[in-house]
Amino acid sequence: MVSDAGAVGAAEPTPSQTSLWEDFVDIFYTPSSVFARRASGKFGMALLFLAVVCAVLAFLTKNAMQPVMDAEFARRSADMMRKNPNLTAEQLASGRGFFETLGPLFFAVGITISVLGTGLVLWAVGKLFDAKESVAAAIMIATYAEMPRLIQILVNAAQGLFMAPEKLTSMYSIGFSPARFMDPDHASPVLMALLGRVDPFVIWITVLLAIGLHVVGKIPKQQAYIAAAITWVVGALPAVLGALRS
Repeated sequence: MVSDAGAVGAAEPTPSQTSLWEDFVDIFYTPSSVFARRASGKFGMALLFLAVVCAVLAFLTKNAMQPVMDAEFARRSADMMRKNPNLTAEQLASGRGFFETLGPLFFAVGITISVLGTGLVLWAVGKLFDAKESVAAAIMIATYAEMPRLIQILVNAAQGLFMAPEKLTSMYSIGFSPARFMDPDHASPVLMALLGRVDPFVIWITVLLAIGLHVVGKIPKQQAYIAAAITWVVGALPAVLGALRS
């Protein structure tokens, strides 16, 4: 999925000579060159592009994802009503309408927070291996590493369109992790959250984090991959904590 181009030659275009569009294409083919020419750490425009495109794709694929959303809503509603019997179906429906209307915006905000959080964790973990990148450079790495999410959104939507509705029981049912084959109504939420991280897209993103840390942080590849693996573990904590509260 990712080809590391290795050392970047002297003829590599400088950031001022290379458009962001080229970066968004090259990150899937020669990620090392992207990280090398963006090593100064400027991530604002790239993060804005990522958030906007994610929001647009979330809006365009809303109908395809509706069966999954329906299944998630039904399960969460039942859980909420068990914990708070005073909740009415009308209140839940009203809240659902609000979140569905602003769903693309929430998705864009969520991906932005995720990138910033991942960048900060990558920077902190990188320091354990004497990585030289700044906080801004670490966030830049996290921003470009998230680009596979755009493909993931489209792949998920395609499954939502073509899979039988009765098989779309949760968000995990359109993923490619072992959690896809588990029953969300009976399996451990914590176990599903952990297994959900063993997904090709999450692994792809983690590999890109390692490549970026190796190129920008100037540390050996082995150490960069260990640091990215630690970042992967830390990234699982929000989902696990959310599962523990459910």
